[in-house]
Amino acid sequence: MEMPRNEFKHRLTQPGAQAGCWLSLGSPSAAEICAGAGFDWVLIDTEHSPNDLGSVHHQLHAVAGYPVSALVRPPWNDTVVIKRLLDLGVQTLLIPFVQTAEEAKAAVAAVRYPPRGVRGVSTNSRANRFGRVKDYFGQVDAQMCLLVQVESRSALAQVDAIASVDGVDGVFIGPQDLAADFGHHGNPGHPDVRATITDAIARIAKTGKAPGILSFAEDDAKHWIAQGARFVAVTSDQFLLARESSKVAGQFRAG
Repeated sequence: MEMPRNEFKHRLTQPGAQAGCWLSLGSPSAAEICAGAGFDWVLIDTEHSPNDLGSVHHQLHAVAGYPVSALVRPPWNDTVVIKRLLDLGVQTLLIPFVQTAEEAKAAVAAVRYPPRGVRGVSTNSRANRFGRVKDYFGQVDAQMCLLVQVESRSALAQVDAIASVDGVDGVFIGPQDLAADFGHHGNPGHPDVRATITDAIARIAKTGKAPGILSFAEDDAKHWIAQGARFVAVTSDQFLLARESSKVAGQFRAG
């Protein structure tokens, strides 16, 4: 059995941007619906959602039959949590709240086996198709994609060093947390925040790594793509459900 190719990682080296959908509901059914919608990638979030290891496993199964890449955001830059997600077969991780190059290096070590890292070794897991992948240990690094998330002014001040860490494939900007750090809660469109994001995207791209961002407003998402963002979360399962259910209810609400 051959090692699955990481299409998301491969496309980061190609021209154009990849559009994705955040999965926060913890529902395999919602994950499958979004996986079949035509997005380039979906991200199963375990930081701001009720997802746990079991629900991530179920959602990976739900999306596996569709031509979409499955990313996972662990709740923290935690070696043990990362190991367990990797053993489930996750090939692309988004690590939240990375503040320094040293923290980025710790994330890299967590996804690599000794002697290059500290990932615990299992020879029989979903990651290697239960021992059936030929030369899994020789191929795994080439198919592993590590994204780190910068969400504060302090992190963005060090974004060049963070992005330059060997083993980091992309840097994702968290606009809401960044806006909060500026004191503009719920307003990532504030000029100070936008200027900082514009600068960060250019600096990340200059290192040769892929910039990414979350932006659920269509015009903003297209703006950041034009600025050089290579992977953009353009909506989420719960955002779609909340927006569309309110819209339909409003069409029939008495008065």
